[in-house]
Amino acid sequence: MTSPPTGRLFRVGDKHDLVLTRTFRAHAEDVWASVTEPERTARWFGPWEGEGAPGRTIKVQMAFEEQQPWMEARIDACEPPMRLAVSTSDVNGVWRLEFLLSEVDGVTELKLVHHLDGTDGIGEIGPGWEFYLDMLVAARAGTPLPEFDSYYPSMKAHFDGLAG
Repeated sequence: MTSPPTGRLFRVGDKHDLVLTRTFRAHAEDVWASVTEPERTARWFGPWEGEGAPGRTIKVQMAFEEQQPWMEARIDACEPPMRLAVSTSDVNGVWRLEFLLSEVDGVTELKLVHHLDGTDGIGEIGPGWEFYLDMLVAARAGTPLPEFDSYYPSMKAHFDGLAG
């Protein structure tokens, strides 16, 4: 059984930000490593290769998707250990993502912000990010990885409802 969906939608001008949050009892540097080091991203999303620097493009394998495809991701900003912004482009269009970390007393909050041009497909996008963030939680805790079927289609209505 998965937790209830956490995703929230915010209007930003004529666009939207889908925001999902997870909290870790760990320092920001450790959580940062989980979202930036290829051997650690491999545990919950997939490995990546290339030069990880602002303005550079890396190749990321989506290891938990059918056929484990590779995609390109451009690093738009990298401000360790607090902000990573990337953009990807594929047949579904351009996805602009940010990981924002903040730490207080050894507890780090991670916000995943997906900058959306519109809300089409949010019923599929949101459950996917809930799944991947829970994969991150499980990978860090050393617990069994969740199954995607626990997220979709059961969370679709929540995310469609955010779009109004």
